[in-house]
Amino acid sequence: MSEEKKSLNFIEQIIEEDLSNGMKKENLRFRFPPEPNGYLHIGHTKAIGISFGLGEKYNAPVNLRFDDTNPAKEEQEYVDAIKKDVSWLGYQWENECYSSDYFQQLYDWAVQLIKDGKAYVDSQTSEEMAEQKGTPTEPGVASPYRDRTVEENLELFTKMKNGEFEEGEHVLRAKIDMASPNMLLRDPLMYRILKKAHHRTGNDWVIYPMYDWTHGESDYLEQISHSLCSLEFKPHRDLYNWFRDNVFEYSKSAYPLMPKQREFSRLNLSYTIMSKRKLLKLVEEGVVSGWDDPRMPTISGLRRRGYTPASIRNFIETVGVSKRENIIDVALLEFKIREDLNKNANRVMAVLNPVKLVVTNYPEDKEEILIAENNPELDAGSREVPFSRELYIEREDFKEEANRKYFRLTLGKEVRLKNAYIIKGESCVKDDEGNITEIHCTYDPLSKSGSGTEESKRKVKGTLHWVSKKHAVAAEVRVYDRLFSDEAPDGHKDKDFMEFLNPDSLKIINAFVEPSLVSSKIGERFQFQRLGYFNVDDDSTSDKLVFNKTVGLRDTWAKVNK
Repeated sequence: MSEEKKSLNFIEQIIEEDLSNGMKKENLRFRFPPEPNGYLHIGHTKAIGISFGLGEKYNAPVNLRFDDTNPAKEEQEYVDAIKKDVSWLGYQWENECYSSDYFQQLYDWAVQLIKDGKAYVDSQTSEEMAEQKGTPTEPGVASPYRDRTVEENLELFTKMKNGEFEEGEHVLRAKIDMASPNMLLRDPLMYRILKKAHHRTGNDWVIYPMYDWTHGESDYLEQISHSLCSLEFKPHRDLYNWFRDNVFEYSKSAYPLMPKQREFSRLNLSYTIMSKRKLLKLVEEGVVSGWDDPRMPTISGLRRRGYTPASIRNFIETVGVSKRENIIDVALLEFKIREDLNKNANRVMAVLNPVKLVVTNYPEDKEEILIAENNPELDAGSREVPFSRELYIEREDFKEEANRKYFRLTLGKEVRLKNAYIIKGESCVKDDEGNITEIHCTYDPLSKSGSGTEESKRKVKGTLHWVSKKHAVAAEVRVYDRLFSDEAPDGHKDKDFMEFLNPDSLKIINAFVEPSLVSSKIGERFQFQRLGYFNVDDDSTSDKLVFNKTVGLRDTWAKVNK
């Protein structure tokens, strides 16, 4: 039976309607337009997935455009990081564009708007302008400079461009409607003076275009067919259209396509901050080690923690495209990486909280090599694991006495050591404070896994992972928890989000891992059997292995949604 055709989301419906109404498919063009003032985070992946996904669906080009109009906050570091992240997610852009490439054209169009009486230089302070803007229920008051002559406006705007005024002395405003119910149409700013070097244009400009003026005209210059953005920009659509329509009159022969702005709901994730400004605060105040700290919701942080491009893309596909804001449970994201790594990560053994286990009837000088399967989900072969008389097991895997529901090692009961033998707890050694320092057990020599004997097929209820003490490799393991203890750290009007920082978001553990991991490479991902999924951190070296915990084995998302 053929698979049912997926229903179209509302953006795809808009595109299909446009195509049925005469738009040519070859005129479809999309873009992802980040501002390079920070690193991309998980919230951006929805916008990335929508635009690049449409490009793949319709075989249409997608531009990667940097809306770089604020030299005070933008840096080349962020440009490079954004390009790396989009590529890592598996997307390819048609053109790499910058709004700064259009500064001259934007200036020329602004001059034309002044000549047409549709823009003017305002000399009020920002406080005065805010006061005369009005309220949502009261119309604004016209600036005393609104009716300056075209000649005076042109002269002032030229002097602004030439650097003859200081920051804040003058701005250029569009002349639209001070009584508009949409306050964004009440003579919005188009240019301000900023005497700061730009990461691409250097000191060529001392006036910089505002976002609303730049964004739509950049779409127009690139002939973007559908300008897709999040819901907070819906009130901006009227202004987007006003700028677009007025510029179209000057340039329709060269740029015949008029972009169409449409909005979708943002991705909001529980226990997560999505504001780049607030994420920057975490970095600057040393709460995290950097933008790529594995606790950060940045794409670089997720990558360093061990997330895969496939898991993030599957997450975005599951979330879908909607018009209504909602909060997605972070457990869904964790489910997606767990699902991916379960299929693709090799199984290995590591002990995070070790206690020594002595197999008393195993010869002291004997060592043997056991065969362990790498991943039953894949045709990934097997590896060799050394076994000896002294081992490490997890401290939590032994109790002197336990009830019938405890299926790990206890005195007088049997468990199986993974890939090895059935053992029986015999006794334990304690220090002066009563802490167990050593566990003694005996093993059944005929119970070796895979040996084919009847004893090897004998069933016991518990199976433990372990590492041979003689062959164990020391490793640093960084166990991460959620950075915030509150489900909505940004949702409290009376409290700062920093008040909800989780003091236990990082625990550093000295662990032991099996020797096969000595040759593991940075970024390589593994399942530490019975413990969770881990990957090799960027700090790892040949002398010191460092692993990050990506996610645990427990599927909390599935339990919540049964």
